[in-house]
Amino acid sequence: MTGVAVIRPSELGPGEIDAWREMQRAQPHLANPFLSPEFILCMAEVSDRVRVAVVSDGQGIAAFFPYEERSGVGTAVGAWVSLSQGVIHRPGFHVDADTLLAACGLHVWEYGCLVPEQPWFEPFTTLRQEAAVMDLSDGYAAYIDRLTSRSPKFMKTMRYKERKLGRESGEVSFVFAERAEERLRLLREWKSAQYARMGRADRFAKSWVVELVERLHAIDTPDFGGVLSMLYAGGEPVAGHFGLRSASVLVNWFPAYDPAFGKYSPGIIQHFHMADDAAKIGIQAIDLSVAKGYEYKRLLGSRNIPVSEGIVRRRTARAAAHWVRTEPVRRLRHRILDSPRLYGLADRALQWYGRRRTSTPAR
Repeated sequence: MTGVAVIRPSELGPGEIDAWREMQRAQPHLANPFLSPEFILCMAEVSDRVRVAVVSDGQGIAAFFPYEERSGVGTAVGAWVSLSQGVIHRPGFHVDADTLLAACGLHVWEYGCLVPEQPWFEPFTTLRQEAAVMDLSDGYAAYIDRLTSRSPKFMKTMRYKERKLGRESGEVSFVFAERAEERLRLLREWKSAQYARMGRADRFAKSWVVELVERLHAIDTPDFGGVLSMLYAGGEPVAGHFGLRSASVLVNWFPAYDPAFGKYSPGIIQHFHMADDAAKIGIQAIDLSVAKGYEYKRLLGSRNIPVSEGIVRRRTARAAAHWVRTEPVRRLRHRILDSPRLYGLADRALQWYGRRRTSTPAR
C-alpha cells in the first residue's frame, strides 16, 4: 500500500468503477451486490456520510474500502440494512487494518456481515455466524434434485401447498422482475406489518431506507439491479420479495407475504420460482443471509458461508471512549445470541410484544 485517497462516491471515475467491477468478477467471494459500486453510489444519495478509500500501490489501484463516517467512527455503508461488507480488492492484496483506518482518519470501524477472506480484520471479529445459500451453479433442476434427495418430505409438502393454493385461490403465477411502483409499496406494507408482529424495528419507518429501495428498484444493468419479485394467485399478489443482484448473486433482502395466505407458505413457494427464473439469467447463488432463527433458510439452503461481526479499534482516546460507550451492550447481545435458551426467550418476548402492539386498538 503506497497511498490512500478518501473521496465521496460521486467522485469515482469510470476507470475506477471498471476496476472495482473487475475485482468483483475476479473473486467470487466479492460478487455480493452489497459490495457493488452501484449500491455505494445509491447510499451516498441518501446519506452524506458515505466515503470510499481508494488504495493504491505500485501496480495501480489495489482496493476500495467503502464506509460511513461520523466523528471518526466508521460503520459499514447502510449498516442497518446491509447484508455484506468488506474491502473490495485485487487478488493477492493485503493490508494492515490499523494502517488502513489511520489513513482514512478513522478511530473505529464496525462491521456486521463481513465477507470471507478478509484476514486483516480476523483478529477483531467478535461473532461468527453462517449464511445459507441456495446453490444454482448447476442450474435450478440440479438444485431441486439435491434438495428433494435431502428433504423429500419438505418438497412433497411444498408441492402440495402450491397445488392447493392454485385450487383454492386461482392459478399461481410469478413475475421475477416486477416494475410497478404500487407492487413495491404493497411489499413495504406487508414487511412493516411483519416487523410489527415480530416485535422488530421497522426498517421502512426510516425515510432513507424507503428512498434507497426506490432508487435501487430503478436500476437494471447486467452487473447490478434491484429486483422486485411477486407471486400471484388468481391474479392477486400473495407474496413478494425485493432483493439485490449482481451478475452472479441474488441476495434475499426483504421477503414478505399476505398473512391471509399464510397456510400455503407462499414465501417459500415464491423462493422456488425466484430461484428458477434467477438461474435462467445466470445467477449462480441466492444468498439467504444469516440463517440463525429462520427455519425456511435452513430448509432452502444448499450450503453455508461464514459471515463475521466485529469492531476494529485503534489505540486512541476516541476509540477508548467508544469502547466504554458500546461494549457492555455488545457483550450482552452476543451472550444472548450464543445461548439458545436466552435467544429463544428473547425471540418469544419480542413476538409477545409484537402481538400485543398489533392487537391493541389505537386510542
